[in-house]
Amino acid sequence: MSSSRTSPFDLAIIGGGINGCGIARDAAGRGLSVLLVEADDLASGTSSASTKLIHGGLRYLEHYAFRLVRESLAEREVLLRAAPHIVHPMRFVLPHHAGLRPRWLIRLGLFLYDHLGGREILPGTRTLDLRTDPAGVPLRPEVTRGFEYSDCWVDDARLVVLNARDAAIRGADIRTRTRCVGARHADGVWHLALDGGTREAARVLVNAAGPSVTRVLRDVVGQPEPRRIRLVKGSHIVVPRLYAHDRSYIFQNTDGRVCFAIPYERDFTLIGTTDEDYRGDPAAATTSPGEERYLCGAVSFYLRTPVDPADIVWRYAGVRPLLDDGASKAQEATRDYVLVLEAPALLSVFGGKITTHRRLAEAAMAKLARFYPGMRGAWTAHASLPGGDFPWDGSEQVRADLARRYPFLADAQQRRFVRTYGTLSADVLGDARRPADMGRCFGADLTEREIDWLVRAEWARTAEDVLWRRSKLGLRFGVTETRALNDHLARVPAATT
Repeated sequence: MSSSRTSPFDLAIIGGGINGCGIARDAAGRGLSVLLVEADDLASGTSSASTKLIHGGLRYLEHYAFRLVRESLAEREVLLRAAPHIVHPMRFVLPHHAGLRPRWLIRLGLFLYDHLGGREILPGTRTLDLRTDPAGVPLRPEVTRGFEYSDCWVDDARLVVLNARDAAIRGADIRTRTRCVGARHADGVWHLALDGGTREAARVLVNAAGPSVTRVLRDVVGQPEPRRIRLVKGSHIVVPRLYAHDRSYIFQNTDGRVCFAIPYERDFTLIGTTDEDYRGDPAAATTSPGEERYLCGAVSFYLRTPVDPADIVWRYAGVRPLLDDGASKAQEATRDYVLVLEAPALLSVFGGKITTHRRLAEAAMAKLARFYPGMRGAWTAHASLPGGDFPWDGSEQVRADLARRYPFLADAQQRRFVRTYGTLSADVLGDARRPADMGRCFGADLTEREIDWLVRAEWARTAEDVLWRRSKLGLRFGVTETRALNDHLARVPAATT
């Protein structure tokens, strides 16, 4: 089967994670014709397995990664303004442990954290007396002092989907569940063989396959000696909510790592992450019993009520593809991104973080600028993502407007819609005027109308796509409900774009 296009795409991208979708969005907004192919669902790998933070990376200061931290700190407020429905300010409590990092070193790190990134919205650091502050209530009584600073929380998988959706709105061709099985350069263009027999062509090829970046270089492009990457697995666990307030904790561990405990989906606490070198298929990565014990022990060291592996209601693991810089420990390997442009017109993406995906995309387009002499300039720094066209602190007004237009929605449902779709909530709800107009409810207020919209507008095809990437309603679904949802999705025609 051949392509219906009569001319090559300007840019083809392999990989539907945060970096691939971010580059697709940036390129499409500059007027380029873009094709993105993803072998599975959007964000089906590492990009949905993060700690869900937009953060500067306080611990990276210890490794003198000042450029990465500065860029990451500045991006917090850029992304907060671009997507206030899925990015939210969050305060982090760092209890002081006298036997670990000295107090002066923490103060210095937090001073740099406050001043490196041009902070305008997020409040600065303050010292806490945990004997009187509510943040001290869940902690052991001997933990008496601490610090509090700002970062942001993000729905990571939805951030990927919204980048893809914005790219598509601007003309990009997004093809999920489409594997690139071969890529060869001839006559000045890349010729791509896609599964199913489809063939496409593009002037430039971007390899943003995440942990599979070297496999694509070797098996798809045919590069004999691809660059070395270091696969580092990060595991997370989710348990019933551990405390009542809405702040997060960052706990120092005796092995030099840090561990987060973060309020999650109203009724839960997210705990992570680990850093372990990984060998094997990245798609098969899972949390090990040892990692689960480690995470439980890391937070139990500080909490009055310990956490046990039996408390875990969900666990997930992701593999980070870091360029091998020779660091002796997995947690010390650089999280910075590296972009390698090689002849002929092939750009490979190594590493990167959710936080810096937009800057990575800008850097990628800067490297590729010589291929597109008339290309428009950078534009994403002040552009909202779909559904995010309201002030960073305006979600309550969006909710109130939604309640007036759709008074039959319960308060919790209103809030979930705003935190998921923002100003696009009305697109999802359409002409519904009463609960019956929403169609069948499959559980946790997830209705037929919303599901069909996710298929039509956000490339969802399976229950896993809907319950764990377009939402986190999987935490509230049982086996029978999930099976019924999959049965329904099998009958819904897939979106054509």
